[in-house]
Amino acid sequence: MAQFHPGDYVVFRITKFSTEPGPRAQDVRPAPYGETYNYYVDKYWTVRSVSPDGTLQLVTRRGKQHQVAMNDPRLRHATLFEKWFKADRFPTKDTFSQVSQNGMTGPDTGRVPQISGGMR
Repeated sequence: MAQFHPGDYVVFRITKFSTEPGPRAQDVRPAPYGETYNYYVDKYWTVRSVSPDGTLQLVTRRGKQHQVAMNDPRLRHATLFEKWFKADRFPTKDTFSQVSQNGMTGPDTGRVPQISGGMR
């Protein structure tokens, strides 16, 4: 199991379904009848805290917070390439400090939905 620490950059892969995949969509596949597409998008977040039970509190670029299990297969450490060339997609130090001061109140807090199954 990977070790995570506060301040670590992580990448979380989210599965999405829509009629028009965005520019960051990867592995785009049409639905059986061609009405929608199934794809995934990588989200670039930062670890805010690590709970003793193995739950990570993650912060997005806009200050939203998510709780994810440390052993979730969709979660991984960011590569050196991602840290350098996609640094603008991770939360800034200002965003991270604002979230630390404000805590977890407000509509921007959330829990990543637990999707059964996996990537195909």
